[in-house]
Amino acid sequence: MEYRMEHDTMGQVAVPADKLWGAQTQRSLENFPIGEEKMPPDLIRAFAILKEACAAANHRLGKLDDRRFALIQGACQAILAGELAGNFPLAVWQTGSGTQTNMNCNEVIARWGNLQAGEDLLHPNDHVNLSQSSNDTFPTALHIAAATALHRRLFPALEEMLVCLQDLENANGDVVKTGRTHLQDAVPITFGQEISGWRSMLEHSRDMVTASLDGLYELALGGTAVGTGLNAPPGFDTAAAQEVAQRTGLPFRTAPNKFHALTAKDALVFAHGALKALAANLMKIANDVRWLASGPRCGLGEIFIPENEPGSSIMPGKVNPTQCEALTMVAVQVMGNDTVMGIAASQGNFELNVYMPVLAHNFLQSVRLLADAMVSFTRRCLKGLTPNREKMAENLHRSLMTVTALTPIVGYENGAKIAKKAHRENISLKEAAVALGLFTPEAFDAAFHPEEMA
Repeated sequence: MEYRMEHDTMGQVAVPADKLWGAQTQRSLENFPIGEEKMPPDLIRAFAILKEACAAANHRLGKLDDRRFALIQGACQAILAGELAGNFPLAVWQTGSGTQTNMNCNEVIARWGNLQAGEDLLHPNDHVNLSQSSNDTFPTALHIAAATALHRRLFPALEEMLVCLQDLENANGDVVKTGRTHLQDAVPITFGQEISGWRSMLEHSRDMVTASLDGLYELALGGTAVGTGLNAPPGFDTAAAQEVAQRTGLPFRTAPNKFHALTAKDALVFAHGALKALAANLMKIANDVRWLASGPRCGLGEIFIPENEPGSSIMPGKVNPTQCEALTMVAVQVMGNDTVMGIAASQGNFELNVYMPVLAHNFLQSVRLLADAMVSFTRRCLKGLTPNREKMAENLHRSLMTVTALTPIVGYENGAKIAKKAHRENISLKEAAVALGLFTPEAFDAAFHPEEMA
């Protein structure tokens, strides 16, 4: 491999000749060979948005000349287009402020611009990082990446699942089945009503995530090192936030208190809490589906789900609810990520939180996993889900809890006697009620209509 020599304030460093990064990126690459987790691409794209926005704000405020602004803008657009993807190699497990990732972006933008210009016009710190600090850019990039990921990844996947559930609900409004509480038989419900519960859960989850966005729209830009705004010109914070909003189409605004913006990560915790609630709801739905599909002969067997692949390497013909399993594993991962989010956000010592890379990694991973898993579950499971009407009817008429329809006539205690006798002697409710002298066969038939109980 060929190298070129780059320098920073600590001296010279050999950098791969075919890469755009500089000395500080190379030092981080060598000093933190930890794990396989790299800075999320969504975060790098957010940095490109904010670097272009900062350059535009500096240009507007007379701090950056036309040519340098155009070069920074061009580099940021190249990053967003994916043209410079191989130049952001840093590990999540680095400095907790994310300084090295900020400098990675600064160095790549500066070198790309200088190569385009044919001369050294851009300095990573003096021009690309003008009016900024890692301490306000990283939390800003984190908020941009988080809010953008929710809008562009999570919400479309959630809406697709909601549409599918609404279709299933409408198609199964007349299918009556036994309800279940405590994993025991309960009174009847329509399959459409059961699905409506799933739909409503996801609608509430969507509303919770939406409510969490407001805090993510606040940007730390303009706070610089400790929140005072040292070295940023007056009006830079507002101008930079306006530029970010224009480039993303989202209502980002400058944080009213930059000291809070640098040290607290409560907006991320709140938003991820909504993701955890969504994960809990998805876990419940996936578990319901695999319970209802259990069998095919020795389980509940009340629904059919798509048979996507063989389920066993030893048992021929076995098919498993694999989409349910994938979705529930994702839910567990998101719940684990939420624990990390809470602990990391609690460590904002004095003027800066220094757990920001792991916050970025976990939040964006949760969004990506939830979005991908919902799309997969919707397209490969829910869309092919159909009721086993015969099994549902059989279970409905075998359920002892339909005796509840008789309690207005004979009372709770006599109803219990009917149910217990039927269960103990393995006979029907009708046979038990007649044997106890509580109903004639004709009176029982007139009073007992399980399909109408839902």
